[in-house]
Amino acid sequence: MPSDTMSEQKMTAEQPAILLLEDDLLLAMDMEDHLLRTGNRIIGPFGRIADALDAIPRNELDGAIVDLNLHGELSFPVIDLLTERNIPFIVCSGYAELPEVKARLAGLPLLAKPWTAQKLTHLMKETFGERRDAA
Repeated sequence: MPSDTMSEQKMTAEQPAILLLEDDLLLAMDMEDHLLRTGNRIIGPFGRIADALDAIPRNELDGAIVDLNLHGELSFPVIDLLTERNIPFIVCSGYAELPEVKARLAGLPLLAKPWTAQKLTHLMKETFGERRDAA
């Protein structure tokens, strides 16, 4: 049934590809479920900075949601690579208000933990824009 495969491929191509970097398994699963329900395609979720850094150049991304603190390691290398590649992203963190972190995150879209589906959806629309039309 080639038409099923073709329509699946078209659907997948039309879904925004969002990289998800979150080290807490339950939070990652909740966020992944929400993103899938709202019509996104997930790259990840990744729980390690190195894995996300490896995935970024190998995928055509429409956006990313990046946990700031992964097992005590700050995800600034991922943030820097996304910025360099002009990929919009949201930083998700419970640490965003710390003075040394706040200065480094100034001007970036922040989603405070604990997050809510409504806040995430609103921030994604602001940051990633509306769905792009398939050409």
